[in-house]
Amino acid sequence: MTESQAISASAAVPIGPGRRVLVVGPSGAGKDTLLNLARAACAGDAGIVFPRRVVTRPASPAEDNAQVTLNAFREALAGGEFAMHWEAHGHRYALPRSIDDDVRAGRTVVFNASRTVIETGRRAYAHVVVVSITAPPNVLAERLASRGRDSDGPIEPRLRRAVDEAVADATIVNVGAIESHARRLVQIIKGG
Repeated sequence: MTESQAISASAAVPIGPGRRVLVVGPSGAGKDTLLNLARAACAGDAGIVFPRRVVTRPASPAEDNAQVTLNAFREALAGGEFAMHWEAHGHRYALPRSIDDDVRAGRTVVFNASRTVIETGRRAYAHVVVVSITAPPNVLAERLASRGRDSDGPIEPRLRRAVDEAVADATIVNVGAIESHARRLVQIIKGG
């Protein structure tokens, strides 16, 4: 499984003044579950945006992605339609260029991202907050097995991939009461 990343347009001056909140972590940590709860909690706040990722695999009940074919993804990439993109687990992921406009307008843009885009994102955007969502390996393995999503590859190699905690601004160990973890994520999103 290779993982590659890119920010489509490198700016000489980092994009701001808004914030980007990158939610990262291993597969099975519950990133999309927490993001869905945070999205609901922030629904009335026009200053917070949760963009849909463009992904070359079908969306699942836990994540609301815009599904595209690999060819359509490549065409959109070549056309400059993505602010950032990466590859993980044999699939391609991207965020629409419109997130740059949101950041320029001072909004906070929150999304599930690959750990590989953290450093590049910090260079391209003025205000980046990285939130690592994690869980113990046995919990991750159980969650991945219950998904039954074979298209993402074998579970064992995915469990070995981790986020370097030194690059995270905050870490949430997602076991136990999900609501308290979601409240913590909302506090971080709102700058607390």
